[in-house]
Amino acid sequence: MTAARLLRTAAAVALPALAAAHAAPVVSTFGPLRNRVMPGLAGRGRPGHVALTFDDGPDPLSTPFFLRALDERKVRATFFLLGREARRSPGVVRDIAAAGHEIGIHGWLHRPLLLRGPRATYDDFARARDTVGEITGRPPRLFRPPYGVMSTAAHLAARRLDLTPVLWTCWGEDWRARATPESVHRTVARDLHGGGTILLHDSDCTSAPGAWRSALGALPRILDTCAERNLSVGRLCDHGVRQLT
Repeated sequence: MTAARLLRTAAAVALPALAAAHAAPVVSTFGPLRNRVMPGLAGRGRPGHVALTFDDGPDPLSTPFFLRALDERKVRATFFLLGREARRSPGVVRDIAAAGHEIGIHGWLHRPLLLRGPRATYDDFARARDTVGEITGRPPRLFRPPYGVMSTAAHLAARRLDLTPVLWTCWGEDWRARATPESVHRTVARDLHGGGTILLHDSDCTSAPGAWRSALGALPRILDTCAERNLSVGRLCDHGVRQLT
């Protein structure tokens, strides 16, 4: 066998194996499995507490409505920000921090991590972390991948950057064009349990136009449901989620 043929054969074996290794963490995307066997990644915390989280901001139009609604209920939450949007609206980022909310990153751009290599993944995370840290004066420690899909490169980059990935146990499917406050509340309440983490969106930059209004309309009802179930609501840092990296 010639050297060239040996190289082709090795590549034919190695490349699929590397691709499989890169994509292996995608299994965490399956919510029921993640909630059961990866509680830290799913955002499982104290039994009597629920973590409230928001993705895709900041948005100078929509985010202030959420900040006002949370302030009226004396609730603090965790916001996972896109680095590019943070750079565009630094004043909103400062408003989030000044209100006592926790800030994590959602990457620089909302793009699937499975399509990125190790270097591009690291650069994306680092750029988002550094941008948010410069605005707030405090480097973020939490990370949530776009679409909730992790990769091996993402895990390695998060470890190097001292970021803990956290997903969720229930969501409102509030990004859909047909979502309503009633549907968002119903979807969250169906899977809402003590120790869980709720995912909503305070921006429609990656959702149907105006979809954030369904989340905002559902928010008081979700908080009421938590109160009815004797569950306190707050940030992930109050939730008892262990560092994973």
